[in-house]
Amino acid sequence: MKRTFAFVTLLSLTGVAWAGSDREATIDRMNHAGAVLHEIMAAPDKGIPEEVLDHARCVAVVPHLLKGGFVFGAENGRGVATCRTANGWSAPAFFTITGGSWGAQIGVEGIDLVMILQNERGMQDLMGSKFELGADASAAAGPVGRHASADTDWKMNAEVLTYSRARGAFAGITLDGASIRRDDDSTEAIYGHDVPTSRILHGEVPVPGSAHAFLDAVMHAKAQAVVSN
Repeated sequence: MKRTFAFVTLLSLTGVAWAGSDREATIDRMNHAGAVLHEIMAAPDKGIPEEVLDHARCVAVVPHLLKGGFVFGAENGRGVATCRTANGWSAPAFFTITGGSWGAQIGVEGIDLVMILQNERGMQDLMGSKFELGADASAAAGPVGRHASADTDWKMNAEVLTYSRARGAFAGITLDGASIRRDDDSTEAIYGHDVPTSRILHGEVPVPGSAHAFLDAVMHAKAQAVVSN
């Protein structure tokens, strides 16, 4: 009996430790995502154009996405997203991204990925349990610089604009075939229970204190774009 009790206690403590580890890793990921946005927008003559940020419905960041293979490979990463609401930006929602073709970034590892979802349909895709870029949601390499070019194709023809930063270089990236799914583990690590992504991104869930650094970075990205002009 004592051995059984000790074993059950050990399992319980191990579960608590795993939960704590998941929470710490998720908070670290949010903080890293915020730092990625700050660094991208602070780079001279580079960054996400002001017009794109003005038009953004949601902002999603995957810090240090791990990329393997040569043309198609074992891309794998976890990201965090927030969407505009009537009261500002929503609490963070969490997702995973796998697979896809990565255009000119072949062979590069450790990519920071930024996705700008431009409209309600893109937001609805993000709220779903799974969608694929280039199939369920149209995607295109986003314009880079202080201002978007006069060509409005980026606004009219894509639900999602995609960007990557690798080895210090920031650019729009063609990202087709990547699968995006809800990250249940990270969601439960931050909110303590299963919360529907739609409720989170519609602003129905209070912003946890651990998310303020990421949300501040999203809000300040627009300000950084204006200051750089």
